[in-house]
Amino acid sequence: MGFLEHHKKFIDAAEKGIKWSSSDVQSFISIDPIHGPVVENARKAAKVAAIGSAVGALHLGGTAWRYSKSPHGAVLALGLGAVVGYTVGKEAASHYYQLYRADTMASQVKFLEWVATKSEVRS
Repeated sequence: MGFLEHHKKFIDAAEKGIKWSSSDVQSFISIDPIHGPVVENARKAAKVAAIGSAVGALHLGGTAWRYSKSPHGAVLALGLGAVVGYTVGKEAASHYYQLYRADTMASQVKFLEWVATKSEVRS
């Protein structure tokens, strides 16, 4: 339970008023040159995965609908396409940005801690 308690403040970050933007990521890069670029590349990889999910869902769902005209089959294919597209996009981006070499979770936690302390200073 210790892991969840430690990260609970990040899960409820939006409710507590902790917000960040791409300019905060750029500021974090200038402050922490090791974890900053990892955070930026992880966010880029997440965007690629989301695009992959949309492309996969539309392609596989559309193909299933075109050839079967079965609504439940198209919906299942849409879901499967989204999962497969997300997975392929995430893996491709992970290799492109070389995220497999870094501890992305530790970098995200450092960034969120930095944002939390920055927002406490503002308050």
